[in-house]
Formats: sequence, C-alpha cells, structure tokens
Amino acid sequence: MSKSINGTGVVAGVAYAPAVWVRPRPDMPQPGASIAEDARDSEFERFQQAAEVVAGRLQERAAEADGHAKEVLDATAGMVKDRGWHKAVKKNIAGGHNAEYAVVGATDKFVAMFESAGGVMAERTTDLRDVRDRVIAELRGEEEPGLPHIDGEAILLADDLAPADTATLDTTHVKALVTELGGPTSHTAIIARQLDIPCIVAAGKSLREIDSSTVIFVDGALGTITTGADETEARQAVADYKVRAEKIAQWTGPAHTKDGHAIQVLANVADGNAARLAAQSQAEGIGLYRTELSFLSANSEPSVDEQAKVYGKVFDAFPDSKVVVRTLDAGSDKPISYATLDDEENPALGVRGLRIARDNESLLTRQLDAIAQAASQRSDDAQTWVMAPMVATSTEAQWFAELCRERGLVPGAMVEVPAAALMADTIMPHLDFVSIGTNDLTQYTMAADRLSPQLAYLTDPWQPAVLRLIQHTCIGGADNNVPVGVCGEAAADPLLACVLVGLGVNSLSAASTAIAGVGAQLAEVTLEQCQEMAEAAIYSPGAPEARTAVRALLDGYNS
Repeated sequence: MSKSINGTGVVAGVAYAPAVWVRPRPDMPQPGASIAEDARDSEFERFQQAAEVVAGRLQERAAEADGHAKEVLDATAGMVKDRGWHKAVKKNIAGGHNAEYAVVGATDKFVAMFESAGGVMAERTTDLRDVRDRVIAELRGEEEPGLPHIDGEAILLADDLAPADTATLDTTHVKALVTELGGPTSHTAIIARQLDIPCIVAAGKSLREIDSSTVIFVDGALGTITTGADETEARQAVADYKVRAEKIAQWTGPAHTKDGHAIQVLANVADGNAARLAAQSQAEGIGLYRTELSFLSANSEPSVDEQAKVYGKVFDAFPDSKVVVRTLDAGSDKPISYATLDDEENPALGVRGLRIARDNESLLTRQLDAIAQAASQRSDDAQTWVMAPMVATSTEAQWFAELCRERGLVPGAMVEVPAAALMADTIMPHLDFVSIGTNDLTQYTMAADRLSPQLAYLTDPWQPAVLRLIQHTCIGGADNNVPVGVCGEAAADPLLACVLVGLGVNSLSAASTAIAGVGAQLAEVTLEQCQEMAEAAIYSPGAPEARTAVRALLDGYNS
C-alpha cells in the first residue's frame, strides 16, 4: 500500500530509487572533567590539528571541483580556519573545557549571532554546524559526517544538507534530494537547481519514517515522496521524465507559447562570472543583476569608478542585450557595512533596499552614476534598465525614476512589498517597467520568514494570495503599458511559469540552468491554456491544491 509525504517541491522532475540517509552527525559532547591547566595548550593544539585535517580534506575536494562547487568548498574550508572561531575555541579551552566541548560552545556563539541577524546570515548556521560536526568527528577519530558512499542509483535523504556536501554530489548516482528542513531559497534548493535534479525540502519529521534502502518515488513538481508506489508506473514516469529532459536539452529559444505568444526569458546573476555562464545559456539577457552581492565584504563604499568596473564585467557578457540592474538591496539578510543600520529589532521590515537612500541619497546617486558610466560603454542598441528594491509608494517610485532619467537610465521597481502590488495603478505611471520579486512578496504576504523551515508551507510561491497580487500587478501594467517581469525563484518553476504567463507576466528571469526547462514547457501550451491554469491556481484553497490543479490541467492538454 502506497503512502505519501508532502514537502515543498523546489526542482521539478521524478526519481525512483532506494533511499539513502546521509551519515549521521556526531553526538554532541558534554562538559566532562576540567582539563588541567598545564594540559590546555596541548588540548588547543589537538583542536588545531583536527581543524587542519578537516580544512585539508575540503581543500582537496575543492581542487577537484570547479565553478560554484569549488567556491562553496573553499568557503567552508575558510570557515574551519576562521581566526574568530579559533579564538573562541581557545578561550573555552583556557576555561578548562576539552576541545570537543570547546568547539560546541564556540560554534553556539556564532550560531546565535547569525540567527539574530536573520535572513541569509541565519541560513549560514547550517555551514557552521557542519564545520563543528566535522571537527568533532575528527577529534574523536570517527567517520566524517555527510555524504555516504553510494553504489548504483539512490535518493538522498537528510535533515538538511551542508553546502560542502551538496556542492560535490555525484548526479550519476544521486537522482533526487529530499530534506526534512530547508526552504525554497535554501542552499540545498539552489544547488539542486544548478544540478538540475529533483528536489523537495521541508518534508517534516515524517521523513524520518523512511529507512535507508526503502525504494521511494519522488515527484519534485508536486513535492511528494511516496513509499510503496507501483513499480511499473513509477519506472514509466521516470522514463517519461528522461524523454522530457532530452527535449529540454534540445530547446534553443527564444521562448514563446505554442500559439506564438512571446515571453522574454532572462537570467539572474550576481557577478561577471555568473553573467558569462548565463551568456552560454538560452538567456536573452539579464533580468536581475544583484549588485549588493559584489560588496558584501566591503568595509567602505567603493568609488564610482570602482563600482563601474564591477558592473562593466556583467555588461560585457551581454554587450547587445537587455540588462536589468537592481540597486543595492542591502539590509536585512544582506548586511553591507557602509549601507546597513546596526541593531534593528526587525531588519526584514526595517531600513533596507531603497529605504537606505531616504537619509543617504548620495549613496544611491553614486551607484546610479556608476551604472550610467558602465552603461555608456555599451552599444547603442543595448538596453540598461535599473530597478529599486523595496518600493512601497508612488512617491518613492517617482523619486527613483527621476534620478534614473537624469542619467539616461530606464527606471523600474521591484514589486515585493504587497502595498506596491495593491497600488500598482498609482506606481506604474512613474515607471518604464516593474519586476516582481516573488521571494519577498511571498514572505511579506504570508507574514512568514522565507528562510524558516517550519514555515516553508507558507512561503511557497504557489500560494493563491501571492498569485492574486501578481495578477493585480499585471492588470496595472497592462492598463499603463508597463511591462511586468518576475525575477524570484517562482520563475524557475516550469509549471508555475505557465501560470505566471497566464496572469499576464511579460518576462521571466531565473537561474540560467532553469531557462531551458521553462522555455520548453511554455512551448507546449497556448496562451489560453496558460490563462486557464492561472485561473485554476488563484481559485485554489492553498499552494498544494493549486499545484495539483494546474498539473491536472497540463496532463489533460497533453493527453
């Protein structure tokens, strides 16, 4: 008899294989007897040796990897060698604790700091705990936690996967990922999209009922994990998925529906390297350039010339295409030392994005000057669009638009605050375009932290309330002849892309690895069918029901 567990599907696709749990984390040490004072220096040396071994292993794996995987492994090795963490461990050992317990205490200190910061910083606690566990296992002489050795095909199960593990997954063996925790924007979800393997997060404690070696069927689009599935049906579904994957691999673009309705499909990037990779995909341009990610480690504001040089590297990857630049989305989960307030009680609802420029307009104008300077080197046909994050009122939209137009830039705004969606008719007349950030729009609409694994069922972009706000925004765009794009994670979901087009969205921007899947799916449906799917979704009682209703319609069209 089959039984299903529901999670949040973040990468579509199906898999049928035995489940394999990651190697368990070590049991946490207890305080134990105090270390004698004359033995504390050698105890710290024991910790340093263990840390060096762990860092060395990670660096060896990094040397064999490339791209994002190499970056993740190098970053994790850097955390193992972090001076601040070592200093905290040394202090704990000096207080009489053994190395294992000193590591726990030092890590807890940094975990608390990161959780207090919230957002992306809070998500880094997975990295911290992973480093802690690897070092503790080495100190004890135990097997390193994390990925097991896998022969044959398997579906990997975990409470939450550490970045160092997801970065080096061998997709010839691992056919899908399922985690108990995590969310749509978690590291596991991001890596799974890049690897293009089915992934479900936030499956909850019920996942623990599945033992290793149990054969399971995973549907990443529906977010279901099924035990006891009919083997014939499951294997046929996998075969059909492989055929579809081959069709996606052959898709060359540009994107349009079956009846010829064009949808511009663009890439989300963070820097020049990501832009160059996107240029090798079917992306027609860049729909979201996250400028703040280039300056997270900066201690002071870069000069206009320094900023222009960084932006130019992104523009160079798409010399004749549209590039949409987002001004600094600093604050909340992306703190930048020169642009973020200290000690905000609720930074996600605080002074972030465009709000920072309210009392520091020159910070914004210098960035716009730098964007304009870099854009001046582009061809006359290349479009440089600039949008502000966290716009909430028509007054803010008008102010930002005037600053852009003074510099010859095309002005737009992110629609991620529900107020902006509801007031689209008053905001649109001031702008030349808008782009909907579904990650934050969902978070604010559902009053749920998008990085909370316990609330992942709410921060699902399939939520009908979110889709209705998108529809309202598209109506405002159509009435004012202002194009509406989507640049959140929702744009990477081929099934949801059909719904977004049906709601009136003109362009979709996603990770470059997701573009072919989105384009191939849109090519199989008409605009009218997209509109039918959109109607089914917005009138569903919840996200799972919306997803199921749309899938049923799509299956009907294809039958």
